[in-house]
Amino acid sequence: MEKGIESINSAKGRLTWINIVNAQKKEVDYLRRKYKFNELDLKDAFADKYAQRPKFYVRNGYSFLILQFPVYNNKTRAIEAEEIDFFIGSNYIITLHKNNLPPLVELFKLCSGDSFYREQYFGSVPSLLYEIISNLQEYCHPIMDHVSLDIKTIEKSIFTGLERKMVTEILYIKRNILAFRKIMQAHKNVIQKLARERMLAAPLDKGRVLLNTPDKNRAGVWNEEKSKIYFNDLIERTKDIWDNLGEQKEMIEALEDTNSSLVSFKLNDIMRTLTIFSVIILPLSFLAGVFGMNTVNSMPFMDHPQGFWLIIMIMLLVSLLMILFFKRKKWL
Repeated sequence: MEKGIESINSAKGRLTWINIVNAQKKEVDYLRRKYKFNELDLKDAFADKYAQRPKFYVRNGYSFLILQFPVYNNKTRAIEAEEIDFFIGSNYIITLHKNNLPPLVELFKLCSGDSFYREQYFGSVPSLLYEIISNLQEYCHPIMDHVSLDIKTIEKSIFTGLERKMVTEILYIKRNILAFRKIMQAHKNVIQKLARERMLAAPLDKGRVLLNTPDKNRAGVWNEEKSKIYFNDLIERTKDIWDNLGEQKEMIEALEDTNSSLVSFKLNDIMRTLTIFSVIILPLSFLAGVFGMNTVNSMPFMDHPQGFWLIIMIMLLVSLLMILFFKRKKWL
């Protein structure tokens, strides 16, 4: 076995899980020599490559599967896609990833160090594949819970006078939900294709199928009923995740609308107040301009000893009348 490639075998050696982290040319060359995989699949397996979408292909003697799962980046507060590639044969599963998926790393360590779990999960190719994917799907729930908590925090903050600060927070959550949905969007179809692989197998006996590979001696036996249960459960889990994301999307969009309404209402209220002040100041400015003319002989109150205060009282009276008018019109 090449350096950088780890493997776990079942007790009887009928099933092998090979785990490769950050596959480079050396690891890919090993897969090319050992298993004769399709060159296009090997290109996708390089650590510096990134598939744009999940995919599943049935090849000559093996299947190639790419899935993406969400990972939360604490620094950027963003949900990012992390890819895992599978080569699935009749008696082996090969996983290639960048070691950024904690449930996958923990499951491999658990099976490597504990024979109980190893024999429990290594019953067949479908059962091991199910355990790997289901653990990765379970990892989605804490991330969704984190998003739900953020939504609740935003909901509380909106009605405590922090609606302006929540504009940015809402955009963060919307971006994360959109990224999460984009990652999970193709999962259901890909897993359904994976489940239909049983239909591509050659019949062996009742209730059991034999993978249709060129080398029948290497082919493993799948229990049709058990594999159907495994894959149906994975499909249901994917649907549940998608439904939860749909609910979160609706909630954050509703909160965004509510927040926008509150911000608009406060902005309109401010604009109304400023407009009223402007309207009140307008006649006062007019009066000040009139009494500021240099026509001394014809200007009233110019020779009156209390002329200044009389003009001020006239201005106050005009302001009071305008305020009473606005009150009557219910503009204040």
